[in-house]
Amino acid sequence: MALNAASHNAGGIKTGPTSGPPPAASVETAAAISSATSGDPLGQHASGQDGGDKAAPQKVKTQKELEKERKKAEKEKKFLEKKAKQATSGPATGASKTKEKKAKLEAAKDAPKLDYVDETKSGEKKILKSLDDEFHKAYIPRVVESSWYAWWEKEGFFKPQLTADGNVKKEGYFSIPMPPPNVTGSLHMGHSLTAGLQDTLIRWNRMRGLSTLWIPGCDHAGIATQNVVENMLWRREKLTRHDLGREKFVDTVWKWKGEYHEKINNAARRMGSSVDWSREAFTMDAQLSKAVAHTFVTLHDEGTIYRANRLVNWDVQLNTALSNLEVQNKELTGRTLLDVPGYERKVEFGVLTYFKYPVDGSSEFIEVGTSRPETMLGDSGIAVNPKDERFKHLVGKEASHPFLDRKLPIFADEYVDMEFGTGAVKITPAHDPNDYNLGKSHNLEFINILTDDGLLNANAGSFQGMKRFDARYEVVKQLKAKGLWVKAEDNPMSLPMSERSKDVIEPILKNQWYMRMEGMAAAASQAVRNGEIKFRPESAEKSFLRWMDNINDWCLSRSLWWGHQCPVYLITVDGDPGDDADNGRWVAGKTQAEAEEKAKSRFPGKTISLRRDEDVLDTWFSSGLWPFSVLGWPDQTLDLQRFFPTSVLETGWDIIFFWVARMVMFGLKLTGQVPFTEVYCHPLVRDSEGRKMSKSLGNVIDPLDIMEGIELQALHDKLKTGNLDPKELATATKFQKSSFPDGIPECGADALRFSLINYVTGGSSDISFDIKVMHGYRRFANKIYQASKYVLGKLGGDFVPQATLQPTGKESLAEKWILTKFCAAAKDVNNALAEREFSTATSIVYQYWYSHLCDVFIENSKSIISDGTPEEQLKAKNTLYTSLEGALTMIHPMMPFISEEMWQRLPRRPGDETPSIVLAKYPTYQESMDDPAAEKAYELVLDLAKAVRSLMGEYSIKENGQLHLQLFNSTAYQTCEEQLASIRTLSGKGVSNISLLKAEDSKPAGCVPAAVSAEATVFLLVKGIVDLDQEIEKAKKKRDRAGETVKKQRGLLADEVYKSKVSEELQEVERRKLKDAEKEVEEMEGSIAAFEKLKLE
Repeated sequence: MALNAASHNAGGIKTGPTSGPPPAASVETAAAISSATSGDPLGQHASGQDGGDKAAPQKVKTQKELEKERKKAEKEKKFLEKKAKQATSGPATGASKTKEKKAKLEAAKDAPKLDYVDETKSGEKKILKSLDDEFHKAYIPRVVESSWYAWWEKEGFFKPQLTADGNVKKEGYFSIPMPPPNVTGSLHMGHSLTAGLQDTLIRWNRMRGLSTLWIPGCDHAGIATQNVVENMLWRREKLTRHDLGREKFVDTVWKWKGEYHEKINNAARRMGSSVDWSREAFTMDAQLSKAVAHTFVTLHDEGTIYRANRLVNWDVQLNTALSNLEVQNKELTGRTLLDVPGYERKVEFGVLTYFKYPVDGSSEFIEVGTSRPETMLGDSGIAVNPKDERFKHLVGKEASHPFLDRKLPIFADEYVDMEFGTGAVKITPAHDPNDYNLGKSHNLEFINILTDDGLLNANAGSFQGMKRFDARYEVVKQLKAKGLWVKAEDNPMSLPMSERSKDVIEPILKNQWYMRMEGMAAAASQAVRNGEIKFRPESAEKSFLRWMDNINDWCLSRSLWWGHQCPVYLITVDGDPGDDADNGRWVAGKTQAEAEEKAKSRFPGKTISLRRDEDVLDTWFSSGLWPFSVLGWPDQTLDLQRFFPTSVLETGWDIIFFWVARMVMFGLKLTGQVPFTEVYCHPLVRDSEGRKMSKSLGNVIDPLDIMEGIELQALHDKLKTGNLDPKELATATKFQKSSFPDGIPECGADALRFSLINYVTGGSSDISFDIKVMHGYRRFANKIYQASKYVLGKLGGDFVPQATLQPTGKESLAEKWILTKFCAAAKDVNNALAEREFSTATSIVYQYWYSHLCDVFIENSKSIISDGTPEEQLKAKNTLYTSLEGALTMIHPMMPFISEEMWQRLPRRPGDETPSIVLAKYPTYQESMDDPAAEKAYELVLDLAKAVRSLMGEYSIKENGQLHLQLFNSTAYQTCEEQLASIRTLSGKGVSNISLLKAEDSKPAGCVPAAVSAEATVFLLVKGIVDLDQEIEKAKKKRDRAGETVKKQRGLLADEVYKSKVSEELQEVERRKLKDAEKEVEEMEGSIAAFEKLKLE
C-alpha cells in the first residue's frame, strides 16, 4: 500500500493535505539553533558531530580556541541568515530553482483561470483600469485587446478621411480591395498573413495622412461552397441536392453562407483589420450580380463570349467542368494504386496496356497501347506515322472493334511517334485532347461513352451502366478472354486530378461558354511591360507574362447550382429548339425581358420561347471584376472616381493566373484602366516541416486558436467536426499530438500579426510556420507592455509633455542618442514599408524597442529620474515620453491593440486632440533630432560598459570590480569624463570603482585589458583573483587571432585592384578594422607581458 509521504499516520488513517516546505526560519531562530548545536552535545547537534560522552570530563578551551569558535559561529550565523533569506524569496540557483519553477508552473496550471470581464459597453471607448488591477499587472493579450475594435469601428476611424468638399486629401489616396476569402468556413493562416500585411499598409498610410479605403468582402466560391454544403447535407441528413431541388438547395446554401460569413467577419475583426465595413461586398450581392450580368451581356453581344462543343475537364464527383487552372497533375513513375472517390478499392494507374485490333478482311492484327483501357470503347480510328514501313500496307484499311459493331479506319498522320509504344495509336476523339485534334483533322466519329456521373452509356454496348474504372478491369478481362491482350508495363505519366474533389479528371465533350482571351491578354501584358503595373517580387511578373503569352480561351460554364446563373437564353423558334451549340440560337440579357426583345428582333414574326441556360459562371468571373465592382461599377459612383485604380493588390503568388491576370484583363477591357498599380505577392504559409497546410494532415491552424489559446483535446475535438475519414482523422490527431503536446498558448492578435509580417522577406520563399516563434513575439508584446507601464509610473499623474517633439537643445548625451536612434528608425521603417520590405520593417521596430529604448535608455533613465535634479528629471521624462510615444505609433500598424492600449494611457501634448492612435501621425525623419556626433559618443559609452560586463563575466568577478578606462584621444576622454556615472550604471552592480586614464598614462598593474576600439581600452584588476598561466594562454590566442586579422587587412588594403574598384568610404572602414586589430595585438602583447610580470611579483 502506498502511504502519504507527508504523514506518519498508519495506512487508512485520515491525514491532512500534503504540505510544501516549511516557512523559512527567522534570523533569531536560526541563531538560536546554531547556539544550541554547540551548547548541548547530547541534544540536537551540528552536522559532522557525534553526541559525545556526557560522563567525560569537560575540556577547558584556550583563548585561541574560543576566538576560533566565535568566528566560526559568526560565519555560520551569516550563512544561516543567507539561507533563511533565500528560503523566503525563493531558491537562487540550480536544481532547487528548477524545482520551484516547476512547482509554480504546476500551481498555475492547477489554479482556476479567472475570466476577465470587460466592463466597457460594446462600441464605447474602453474603460482603462489601473495597471495595478489584477488583470493588468502582467500582459494578458485578451485583456489588452478587448473593446478597442468595436470602438474604432463605431467611431468610423476606418472610413476614408475626406476633405470638407468630399474629395480625397491633398496627400492622396491609398485603396486596397481585400482578396475575398471563400465563404466556406473559418479563416486560416494564409488569410491572417494577408490581413496582417494589408492592415499594416492601410494603417501606415492612414497615419501618413492619406485618404485610405480597405474594402472587405467574401467570395461565394461556387464549387468549394457547393461541395461543402452537399457533403454536410449527406453527412447530417443523407440527402443530395437533387433530393432538395435547385431552389431549396440554393436557399440552404444562403443560410449556410450567412452563418459562416459572420464567423469570417468576426475573425477579421479579432485580427484588427481596419476595413470599412459600411462598404462590405459579397460576390453575389445585387450590385456585384449587376456587374456580372452587365459584363457577360456586353462581351457576348460583341462576340468575345461564345458557345462551343469542346473537350472539357470534367469532374465526375462534382458534376461540373473545371478550368485547366483547377486541375492538378499528379506525377506517376509507374504502376500506382490510388484512392478514387466512389470506389471502395484502390484503382490502378501508371500502366500501359497493350492489346490487338483485328484488321478487317485479313488474319492480321494491329497492336496498340493505352493507359486507359476503358476508353477503347470510344475508339473511332487508329493512327500510324506515314513513314513507318511496318504499317504502310495497312493505311486505308479498317480494324474491327472486338466488343462493338464498329469499324475503325487506319490512317496516317505525322503526329504519331514511331518510337513510342507499338507505333500505332488508338484514337478516342471524344475523350482525349490530342485525339480530339486528330479526330477533327481526319473527320472521325466523336463517340462519348460516359455519363456525367462517370458511368458507361449506351455507346459502350454491354458495358453500359458500369463505373468507368470498374469497366477498366472488365475490358482487360474480356480482351484476355478473346486472346487480344498482349502485355502491361509501367508507364510514367501525369494524372490530371481535381483540386477540389481529388477525383480523376475525365475529358468529355460538352457545349460550354468560352471567352476569347488572346486580345485581352496582349493588352494586359503590355500594361505590365510598360510599367503601369509593378509586380513584387520580380519573379511573379515573369510568371504572369509567361502565362499570358501562352493563354487559351477560358471555359466559363460550371454545371453547378450555386453561383451566377449564366444570363443567356436558348431560343425556340416555331417549336424548333435548334442546336444547343449554335450561337445564333442564343441571346444574352440582363433580364429575361431584355433577352426576349433581342430574340424577337432576331426572328421577327416568329413564335419564340426562351429557356435560360442552367449552368453558372466560373467563380473567377465575378472575382475578376472585384477591384471595380466593389466601388460601384458599372455605375459611375463617387467611390469609383475617388479610389480607382486601387493602389495595391496584395495576394498569394499561387493565384496569379486564377485571379490577378483576370482582374487585369477585365479592368483594361471594361474600364480602360489598370485595376491596380502594384501587385505584391506574399509567400504561402506552410507548417513547421515545410508541408502545405491540409485538413487531412491536421496542420491547418485556426488563427483564433493562436490568438485565444486552445487545449490539445479541444484541437482534437475540432477535427471531428470536419469531413475527415477515419484514416485522415488518425493522421491529423497524431500530428497535433506531436506538434502541440500542451495545446497552443494564448498569443494574442498582436503577436500573431507581428510574427507573420516578420516572416515576409520580400522573396518568393514560403513560410515554415512555427508556434514557438509566435509565442516568442508574445514575449515581445509583454516587453512593450512592461516598458510602457514602467514609463507611465515614472512620468507620474501630473506630467504634461512639452508642446512639440522637437528637442530643446539641453538634452543629455543619452537623450540625444535615443532621439537620434528614434529618428533613424522612423526614417528606415518608412523606407522599408514603401519598398514592401516587411521583415526589415519589423526588425527595425523590434530593434528600436528592445535594444535601444528598453535595454539602454529606460535603464539609463532610472538613475536620473530617481537621483537627478528637477531639471534633469523633467528632461529625462520628456525624452522618455517622446521616445515611447514615438515607439508606440511606429509599431501601431503591426501591433494595433497594445499600441492603442498604452498610447491611450499616455498624456497628450498640449493642443493634441487626436482621439485614437489609429489617426495619430506616423513618425518621420526629423533633422532636429538627428545628432550623429552624440550618437557616436554614446555608442562609446555603451561599448565601454559592454566591455566591462564582458570582462567581469569572463573572469567570474561578481563584486568589487576595480576598473580603469584608458582613452586615446581627448574627445573620447571628455565623453567618458562626462558620462562616468552612466558607464558605471550600465556596467552593472558588480563594479565598485572606475577610473579614467589618458593615452600617456601607464597601463595599470595587475590588470587584464579589453580593447574596445582604437579610441579606448578597458582594464580589469585580476591580480590575486585568477590563474595567471591560464590567462596568458587566453591572451596568446586572442593576440594570434587579432594578428591574423591584421595580416588579412594589410593584404586587402595593399591590393591595387581593390583600391581601384572600392570607394574611399569602404576603404576607410577597412582601415579602421586594421587599426582596431593592431590595437588589440598591442593590448594582448601588453597583457601577456603584464601577466608574466605578475607571476614574478
